[in-house]
Amino acid sequence: MNPLYLVINPHAGGGRARRLVPAMQAWAAGCRTPITVHVADGVPATLAWLHALPRASTVALVGGDGTVNQLLPAFLANDLCLALIPQGSGNDVARALGVAGMHWRAALQLAEQATPQAMDVGWLHTAQTQRPFLSSLTVGFDSAVGYKALHGPRWLRGLPRYLLATLRELSSLQNWDMQVTLDGKLVHSGVTLFASTLNTPTYGSGMPAVPHAQINDGELDLLVVGQFNVPQTLIMLPRLLMALHLSHPRVLTRCFKSMEIRSAQALPLATDGEYVGQARSLRVQVAAGALRVVRK
Repeated sequence: MNPLYLVINPHAGGGRARRLVPAMQAWAAGCRTPITVHVADGVPATLAWLHALPRASTVALVGGDGTVNQLLPAFLANDLCLALIPQGSGNDVARALGVAGMHWRAALQLAEQATPQAMDVGWLHTAQTQRPFLSSLTVGFDSAVGYKALHGPRWLRGLPRYLLATLRELSSLQNWDMQVTLDGKLVHSGVTLFASTLNTPTYGSGMPAVPHAQINDGELDLLVVGQFNVPQTLIMLPRLLMALHLSHPRVLTRCFKSMEIRSAQALPLATDGEYVGQARSLRVQVAAGALRVVRK
């Protein structure tokens, strides 16, 4: 019987995951499967712990999109299989894996029994950083929203937290001039609200940005929204929540393997909802099937 490794981020979900630690430790002690429990005490220490595991081990990760994003480099470097126990605020990776809303015991049982499957991974390259992402890379307005969501009220979680952040960002709405090239072909040039990349169908805690996106098709999906003012953005938001935005003439979606974005202005960037700074030029590539995951 293969061992299972359980990593708990006690800070996930605004600290909600911390309350599960005793119950999970007791569950692990009573399982026939050998389970090693690690309560994360910081990202560097947890990354080192993951790097030290036997290669190709299955790791059940208790957290959300931010936790996955921070620890993803170790999963890729050590060929670890990700089994997600959803306890975050966004949980868009969990939605794509079919485990969102699943009780932690059921998710752990799935981690014990399921056959791993391949999932694509996106890579962001700028002059300052190279980093993988699993759900989304946001560029422009939705990165600024994500930054405000990270610093929003701790008592507000999930989609309401993102909607509040959106309303706050509208007070200083900005558009950017961008040139977007996919697989060597220019597909968009001009004033742009945002140009984001999706690997999962949803981002921002369940917003169906690219409903047709697939996590194992060897491609990523670009979502470009052209110039919008405040009233137009307010009108578009309900359409986005209902997946009715793709028919708008200033909305473009395309699949790609490699993308470049350039701008004279510094573009705010976020990977899996985690703000990572600004850049005037960036490159995005897909690593097809680079991560093994447990799916329902």
